Amino acid sequence: MTMLFAVRMDVAIPPGLDPGVRADLVARERDYCQELQRSGAWAHIWRCAGQYANISVFDVADNEALHRILWNLPLFPYLSVEITPLSQHPSDLAAG
Repeated sequence: MTMLFAVRMDVAIPPGLDPGVRADLVARERDYCQELQRSGAWAHIWRCAGQYANISVFDVADNEALHRILWNLPLFPYLSVEITPLSQHPSDLAAG
């Protein structure tokens, strides 16, 4: 059994960060994110229009699994994260 979490991530990379370091961080973040998407753990990712932010849905075993994923994000030191545990809504047609 897995748990679903909605996670909003706001990114605040320091403007003075070396461009090469920034490019490396962003590339490693993309690769890690795509690896987790292929595994099914990062079920959805949406960009928040006009912001350097996303809202994602993670499908993981438990709180600790989500914690490990988030702490291993290359951009984690520059993120503000808000986590909401999710459960199925009784009016959801799929709940039937």
